[in-house]
Amino acid sequence: MSGGLDALAISEDDITKMLAATTHIGSINSETTMEQYIFKKKTDGINIINLKKTWEKLLLAARAIVAVENPQDVFVFATRPYAQRAVLKFARYIGCSSIAGRFTPGTFTNQIQTAFREPRLLLISDPRADHQSVTEGSYANIPVMGFCNVDSPTKFIDIAVPCNNKSPQSLGLMWWFLAREVLRLRGTISRDIPWDVMPDLFFYRDPEDAEKEEKERAEAAAAAEVSKVEFAAPAKEDWGADEAVTDWSAEGQAAAAAAAAAAASPVPAAAIAAPAAGAPFQVTEDWAAQSETSDWAAQSAPVGETAAPANTWGGSSQW
Repeated sequence: MSGGLDALAISEDDITKMLAATTHIGSINSETTMEQYIFKKKTDGINIINLKKTWEKLLLAARAIVAVENPQDVFVFATRPYAQRAVLKFARYIGCSSIAGRFTPGTFTNQIQTAFREPRLLLISDPRADHQSVTEGSYANIPVMGFCNVDSPTKFIDIAVPCNNKSPQSLGLMWWFLAREVLRLRGTISRDIPWDVMPDLFFYRDPEDAEKEEKERAEAAAAAEVSKVEFAAPAKEDWGADEAVTDWSAEGQAAAAAAAAAAASPVPAAAIAAPAAGAPFQVTEDWAAQSETSDWAAQSAPVGETAAPANTWGGSSQW
């Protein structure tokens, strides 16, 4: 299908990708209609797929997709889990419609249900797993393109692309090749510049492995942030007393000497009477010599009023 044009010929890099993804590895059994795509058989009975014919049929499928005016009329379908990611990515970059998961019977034939569709082209990943959609497509005269292994049935398959459709890497790579070729034929991307989308985006990923990788990535990022933070020693707090006190044993002696000097010096009677009249309490260093009284009622009584007897219960004597 390349017509001998160098622009449509397969490159060495593409062949290397196919070999790395085991696209050329077929199954032991083979269908009669798929024997034309077998290159040779290994000693252990495994058939080898001819990658040149794989590339030719891939170009034919890409030309069929580009020939459809409205990309939404092209439907891609996948039942198996390891093909659903590739199908969704393909539909995103090409702009076509996608059905990932269970195929509802009657989607192409029952006009009453809301999920009724009339596609102009149907793309599938495995003719054996997606047989329901292929059968209904034959009822509605919808052309079907499918990735077929050497043991896949080709009934109602109009464009069979021979490849290893049992490997997640091989199937994802074939969908990536098909999307890239469609964009090149449309003129969206250039053949001289590599496509910036990696084939890894089309590969199936186990949800548990994906969660584990995200958890490890988050832990590594947290560890990197902790290592970047510089811990500085907190500044010494100044309580204001460290510098004033140098000798704790001398402090007590100085206070005792000051108290003795105050007791020895004569104090005028007027100086003692004045604070007593102004304040009812006197603060001293001697707890035993405190002048505080234990009679709160007598303390709060006005001047000139007789204090209540000591045996009262705190009530008023005036009834």
